[in-house]
Amino acid sequence: MGDLSKFQRPRFARAYERMSAASERSGTAGHRQRLLSGLAGRVVEIGAGNGMNFRHYPPEVREVVAVEPEDLLRSAAERAAGDAPVPVRVVAGHGGALPVEDDGFDAVVVSLVLCSVPDQAAVLAEVRRVLRPGGELRFYEHVRSLGPVLGVLQDLVTPLWRVVAGGCRPNRDTARAIRESGLVIEEHTRFSHKPVPSTPALPHILGRARKPGA
Repeated sequence: MGDLSKFQRPRFARAYERMSAASERSGTAGHRQRLLSGLAGRVVEIGAGNGMNFRHYPPEVREVVAVEPEDLLRSAAERAAGDAPVPVRVVAGHGGALPVEDDGFDAVVVSLVLCSVPDQAAVLAEVRRVLRPGGELRFYEHVRSLGPVLGVLQDLVTPLWRVVAGGCRPNRDTARAIRESGLVIEEHTRFSHKPVPSTPALPHILGRARKPGA
């Protein structure tokens, strides 16, 4: 598991629990449903947070290993796992060193987490390690805008935003990072989404990528 002390952000975790409930009512629940539709078999979810995805997993999923480093969010995820429609095992860990075996999973899920991991490349290398050949990465992330004005604004606010939003970097080009990891993006949509009334509408991506070698 390693030392998870650098991932502990209790103030942000408490705020996130409140915001995530409001965000579900603002359309995020529908995006989660699209993200997870059609999954089957064994799944690793990286950065499971407080377990908001769990109720959306389809019955064809036979196991979810939900990895979460932050103590308060992980406790909330453990409670949410009890009401999930599929078996969910919540474990302590982080995306840069997943506590699971090589080539053992049909899918990896990341949702609103690659913005805040310290090293996207390291996490995506772990995704490739744990996926079986031909396995899927499902991703739902907010990203840097393609528009020059909003993109530059995101660059400018990122240093402060990281401090107040649990390490989140709103200016990451996550689709490019996925491609550079060697995963093949098969489906990829961009859209604007306003998670809660107090935040601006942000560009998001939702899609799936595949590990070569099926």
